[in-house]
Amino acid sequence: MAVIELRKIRKSFGALDIIGGLDLHIEDGEFVVFVGPSGSGKSTLLRLVAGLEEATSGQILIDGEDVTELGPADRSLSMVFQSYALYPHKTVRANMAFGLEVARTPKAEIARRVQAAAASLRLEPYLDRKPKELSGGQRQRVAIGRAIVRDPVAFLFDEPLSNLDAALRAEMRIEIAKLHQRLKATMIYVTHDQVEAMTLADKIVVLKDGEIQQIGSPIDLYEKPANLFVAQFLGSPKMNVFDAERVNGGLRVASSGRLDLASAPANAAKLGVRPEDITVTAVGQGNLDGKVDVVERLGSDTYAYVALSDGALVTVRLAGNARLTVGEAISLQFDRNELHLFDGAGHAIAL
Repeated sequence: MAVIELRKIRKSFGALDIIGGLDLHIEDGEFVVFVGPSGSGKSTLLRLVAGLEEATSGQILIDGEDVTELGPADRSLSMVFQSYALYPHKTVRANMAFGLEVARTPKAEIARRVQAAAASLRLEPYLDRKPKELSGGQRQRVAIGRAIVRDPVAFLFDEPLSNLDAALRAEMRIEIAKLHQRLKATMIYVTHDQVEAMTLADKIVVLKDGEIQQIGSPIDLYEKPANLFVAQFLGSPKMNVFDAERVNGGLRVASSGRLDLASAPANAAKLGVRPEDITVTAVGQGNLDGKVDVVERLGSDTYAYVALSDGALVTVRLAGNARLTVGEAISLQFDRNELHLFDGAGHAIAL
């Protein structure tokens, strides 16, 4: 497989910087997810690795070899796109074999690779069908199979599940995770869906405006976000964030809250708490009082949106059988061990 390294990679269109001189090291066999909102540069970065975009400056190395000037065909990478891009008049077998045929691979070798990929992806019963006879999930598996048969040094995925419905996305996430376990291949995966990022990645690269905000394992980024952007981008529902104010040398939530942190750093300006780290108690007993504004019951979980006196909404994640009614006056108690503090620029600071 492959070690992939980016050194000071920059991509500009005229005076507009899309990727701003970033460095990244991807280990052999690692599953790395690029995640961020629309316009963050994640797909452009993937296309730079693939050779589909030309870098303005910097270097791209694969197993120590500088491939910055090489075209896509010379980088030994396989890419799976959002669109299946299957030939409608060809069978599954022919779609998977086409790239190898163009490369003049011997017929016996083509047959062996196609059969092995079909077995790996549970496509054997569909080899003689055409794409119109397949479901969306099956078509995506064919697209992945077409990438596998090329025996690449690494796989690149550009939002491959975005065209599928929720049930198929969940199914295909599992398929891709199992594929990585079987092949032990280096994989780079682009998505705007934080659920895909959290469930698939060994390492997440969070991007915003062409800059890396944080790199780390899913649990590290969730528990120790480097800044407010990462804190609120990862997690569903997102982290609640409050203005904080100094009172008698301590810190409390500015919205008439009762949370006092005497040892809080002097530069703390924002306080964050995730919905699952808040419990409901009687009025006057917790850190913030409010009234239940909306209740969403999802079966295993209940989300309560609680309106504070200033009109702000706080999201609380509770057990599915939580007994709350709209308009009910309650108090919210924060888990002091799970609080997050940020300075005025949005950078995380230790509590």
